[in-house]
Amino acid sequence: MESLFILIPMSILLALIIGYFFWWSGKSGQFDDLEGPAHRILMDDDSTAHRQPNDKEPQ
Repeated sequence: MESLFILIPMSILLALIIGYFFWWSGKSGQFDDLEGPAHRILMDDDSTAHRQPNDKEPQ
């Protein structure tokens, strides 16, 4: 029973801390673009203009 006097305030404090960080991440724009990074993986960014010419590659 004595452990409940410690565990209940600790769990409430932990819930408040998690709630604060969730609120902070929402206010700072962390959840503004959820689909952009997922679509960015699929886009092909490999352009050959920046590569050095290689004599071993067939042309």
